Amino acid sequence: MELSDYLRILRQRGWVIILVALLTAGAAFGFSKMQTEVYKSRLNLLVRPARSDWGQSQAAKELLNSYRTWLASSRRAQMVIDQLQLDMTANALLADAEFAADNFSYVVSLAIENTDPNLANDIATAWGNLLIQWQNQENEKNRQEDRITIEFVDDPQAGLDRPQWKINTAAGAVFGAILGVMVIFVLEWVESGVVRRAEDVERYLEIPVIGRIPNA
Repeated sequence: MELSDYLRILRQRGWVIILVALLTAGAAFGFSKMQTEVYKSRLNLLVRPARSDWGQSQAAKELLNSYRTWLASSRRAQMVIDQLQLDMTANALLADAEFAADNFSYVVSLAIENTDPNLANDIATAWGNLLIQWQNQENEKNRQEDRITIEFVDDPQAGLDRPQWKINTAAGAVFGAILGVMVIFVLEWVESGVVRRAEDVERYLEIPVIGRIPNA
């Protein structure tokens, strides 16, 4: 097929691509709006050694993964549940929580998912305070120059995690456009044996058209 053929097909059937893209985008948008909104609250905890020498810094780095493990415990989850009087099990709360440690920035982070953004913030705050309180107790056993402090980098702020209706709608439109192109190819393949123009005769028979019957 020549470029002119593709342009002709696009002029004649381009509406199919647009229609299918609009339909799939609308379906994706509607499906997204039907889903329950889930918010994610993130909290970063900065770990600071009392001294900035290499030995103390290395000790703080080695403790980061221990802090993450300490936080990701059913015992800590149950303490948060008891403190906030949540109607859920420790395992259910842990399923909605994520924990990570960054050795480069000396940060331990946690993320909490919940359908209530304010509750997600409260859970993240309570969980972070547990680690701070525990480290303060550990500091009482150490000399001042050997202590490690933990503090909030900022207060947790919950944001919408899902559904991402804009992304879903855009993805639906792209999928619909691709589907529309496939539909057009199928239609063209089905009608490939139909001769409509003089150019079709010349192409299929490889002989020039020397005359045609005019329309009445």
